[in-house]
Parts: sequence; C-alpha cells; structure tokens
Amino acid sequence: MALNCGIIGLTNTGKTTIFNCMSNTKAESSSYAFSATKSNIGVVDVIDPRLDALDALEHSEKLIPATVEIVDVPGLAKGSSQGEGVGNKFLADIQQTDAIIHVLRCFDDESLPHIEGSVDPARDMDIVDFELQVRDLDLVNRKILRTEKLVKTGDKEAKKALEILEVYKGYLENFGNARTAPVGEDDTYVIQDMLLLTAKPVIYVCNVDAASAISGNKYVEQVKKQLEGSNSLMLVIAGELEAEIAELEDIEDRKAFLEDAGLSEPGVNKLVRAAYDQLNLHSFFTVGPKEIRAWTIKKGMKAPAAAGVIHSDLERGFIRAEVMKYADYIQYKSESAVKLAGKFHVEGKNYVVEDGDIMNIRFNV
Repeated sequence: MALNCGIIGLTNTGKTTIFNCMSNTKAESSSYAFSATKSNIGVVDVIDPRLDALDALEHSEKLIPATVEIVDVPGLAKGSSQGEGVGNKFLADIQQTDAIIHVLRCFDDESLPHIEGSVDPARDMDIVDFELQVRDLDLVNRKILRTEKLVKTGDKEAKKALEILEVYKGYLENFGNARTAPVGEDDTYVIQDMLLLTAKPVIYVCNVDAASAISGNKYVEQVKKQLEGSNSLMLVIAGELEAEIAELEDIEDRKAFLEDAGLSEPGVNKLVRAAYDQLNLHSFFTVGPKEIRAWTIKKGMKAPAAAGVIHSDLERGFIRAEVMKYADYIQYKSESAVKLAGKFHVEGKNYVVEDGDIMNIRFNV
C-alpha cells in the first residue's frame, strides 16, 4: 500500500524545489511561468529510525523502508479552469493520489517574479482552491445529470444520492471544499468514484527562505490566520536550503548543514509523517536475515488484510500471525528472548495490527 501525494501550487512558488527535496528523481525548476510540459513523478523513502534499530540486532542483508510516490504538476494560475496557463491540463495526474501537498510561496525574491505581482500566500491559497472547486463542480454536475436519469426510472437509491450531490453542488458553488461539505460520513460514497480534488486531505507547506526556516515570517503568519478554525495542517519548509542539503552525498555532511541551519531533521521527513497521519496510516515490520522491511497499512486494519499488503496469497491463505511488539524486540534483543519473556503472541483473523508490530505470517494456499 504505497502512499501517493500530489504537489500543487501557483507557478513560481517553489513546488519543484520541494519535490527535489523529497524525491530520488530530480526535476528541473525554472523561473519562467508555464515552462513545464509534464508532471514530475518520483519516489521518496519514509525515514523510520526503527529500521536501523532492528538492523542493529538482526544484521540483515538489506533494509527496505516504506515509500511515498509524489507527483509534481506544473504550476497553476488564476483562470486555469478556463484554460489559462498549463497546470489545469495536468490536474488529472493527481486525481489518483491519496493526499495533496499545497505549496505556498512565503519568500521574497526579486529575480523570481510572482505571477500575481506580489507575495500573498493567503490570496494564492484562495486562487488554487477556486480552480480545484471549479473542476470538482463540473464533475458533480455531470454526475447529477446521470443520477437524474436514474431517478426518473424510480430508483430510490438514486433519489437519495441526488439529494447528497445537490448538497455538494451548493457547497462548491459557495467556494467550499468537498472535504468539509455538510454531509454525513456515510454519505460520502456518492463522490468516491469521482476522485474530487477538494475531497482529498491537504497539507499546506509554507516555502520560506533560509532565514525563516525556524521561526517563520510574516507570510507564514498570514497562512496561519487563513487556516484558523479549519483543522488543516501547515508546515514550514525552507525549500531551497533543504534542496541544497539533499544534494550532499555524505550523510554526516547533511547532518552538519542541518545543524548549522538550526534544524534537527529535514522538513520533508516531517512532511511525509504528516501525510501518514492525515491519511490514518502506520507501519508494521517483517524481520529476517535477508531483509528488514516496513509495510504501510491503514490504522485499524486486521491481520489478513495487512498480510495482503505483502502478497495477495498471504491474505487468501491466512492462518495466523506471529507477532512481537517493536519495544519488546528491542528490549529483549532476539525472537527467542521475546518468547522466553512471554511476549510472543499468536494472533488470528480478528487481530488489529498496531504500529511497529513485527509480524510473521503463516498461510496455506
């Protein structure tokens, strides 16, 4: 279960710089608006110190962290929904993503002109939201037309769906995002097949200059004020600084540069963890002499479904899961010692997998 995130924002906000901080695939950034002709796609490892701690005991041949796929679409502009700029052509690239990372420009740079003529992240947020709302409204209207035809045939379920769709329509028309529409949790099924962009969890990234990496700046304060009462998550990242650090090959050099900047870790690490939290995800581990691997699952997932993340055969033929807690394994230092301490568990199909569980799946196909 790989996590997919889409990076959006107005042109010249530093989206591609943030992408290069995160990704093992580097993309070319430009100061020219609308110069990108395609979306950038990359993969980032999820940094989890627990993998190294497990390896210190097991000494496996390789460590395989969980990964996140990220898609950086070309910069948007006011009027994208009416054909302005080029970014609107690529919004379909992020419809399949699980979450959206919205990069806001929170830095001054005379050599990088802002497409709106001034730096104002609160205004930029409204512009991008509006373009996404227009796109989603078009999809909702299309489904309403299809649903109305079903209602005329006497389909009672279609009648209820139509009522819910009308709520979404009215909310989007009033500049609301689908994720906060006043509908019940059980009613969201009517929009699931449309993959609405404003229904996705969003993380706002304030892209700041190096001097503002720790305490932020006046632009960050504007974003905070804009998000008051919304329960939205906001992070501050000095994109250009972190992109330069990410280019260093030596890990110790990276650490030294981070410390000089007053940072304990790269902001992109916090960004990935934030995405996990927003999507209600966590990890379990498989441990052996050949590899130690982290697997991403939804919180609340039961053992057979978690086994299916490894391979569909494991879910289909699931018999039981042999489980050790991460803390117990670290404390007792081996599987045999965990067993002697009475901390080794055999769990059945109803076991809910917890974060950090070390599991061995028994199955028969």
